Amino acid sequence: MPFEIVRGDIALMHTDAIVNTANPKVLVGAGVDARIHSTAGEKLLEARRRIGDLSVTDAVMTDGYDLFARYVIHACGPRYIDGMHGEEELLRQTYRNVLQLAAEKNLESISFPLLSAGSYGYPKAEALHIAVSEFERFLETYEMEIRLVVFQKDVVKLSENLTASVRSFIDDVYVRAMEQEEHAMHAIRPEYRDRRNSHAIMEMPAMPAGSAIEEKPSRKGLERFLKKREKGFSETLLEKIDASGKKDAEIYRKANISRKHFSKIRSNPDYHPTKNTVLAFAFALEMDLPETKKFLRTAGYALSRSSLSDVIVEFFLTTDNHDLYELNEVLFLYDQPLIGNVT
Repeated sequence: MPFEIVRGDIALMHTDAIVNTANPKVLVGAGVDARIHSTAGEKLLEARRRIGDLSVTDAVMTDGYDLFARYVIHACGPRYIDGMHGEEELLRQTYRNVLQLAAEKNLESISFPLLSAGSYGYPKAEALHIAVSEFERFLETYEMEIRLVVFQKDVVKLSENLTASVRSFIDDVYVRAMEQEEHAMHAIRPEYRDRRNSHAIMEMPAMPAGSAIEEKPSRKGLERFLKKREKGFSETLLEKIDASGKKDAEIYRKANISRKHFSKIRSNPDYHPTKNTVLAFAFALEMDLPETKKFLRTAGYALSRSSLSDVIVEFFLTTDNHDLYELNEVLFLYDQPLIGNVT
């Protein structure tokens, strides 16, 4: 999965590099900086001394020493004043410098904290939007696994309007589901309600010998039936990509799917995807709700109103929002599997 949000300790990430929220001076700060230095050992601070002071937006690399990561990229993000002193562009440039350095070093994976959102005071919702948009821009060109590591889930904050809309939609869905269930219960005929409540068993009448139910299908009948088989997921996906007029890479990157994963799909006509993989491509191809339901059927799946993640997906589709990164932020907040994940 090229980009994902995970909860955890960034100092324990098993990626090629982790990003440290570095102090401009050669000092060990609080939070992420302290945790990384504590885990890496004294040699990390010695390496930082050899580099010297940093300026805002700088990104420099050292070895990871006792960390699981091979390298540490020390990034100096801006302090937030009031949003009127160029903080956004400085923060964006910091992410770009880190990512460019990682690309130059041919790294395959990297873990980020949310830069400048701790003691530097950058509003978390804005900091998250900047980080995700810069990752998305970078992944349009480069192949790399990027993790945004948050220690507490409430670090990820969405706009109030989106949060309220999602909650309202979820509530409405569950209210309607309860009403439909209650209506169905009342619609059951009294005699069947009584039988169900008393656990009565209805006996099926015996079928007469030689009846149609005992007949076995002929081979020719089976062959005719199999000819009605619909196209599978892989064939349908490739046809839809061709019809979109876009390149394969543009679609699988937009779907948050790696090139390696897409190659498996393309080379195997009988490839059976996870449900999340199907949904990832549905969003990348900007399908509407009916198209998405039909596309899911090619892999034997369906959207269910009893699934919280499916209800959230349905909300995005009914509001014509195909931003997969934003969808994954919402799914993360509700402790649901992210779309595009390879399992």
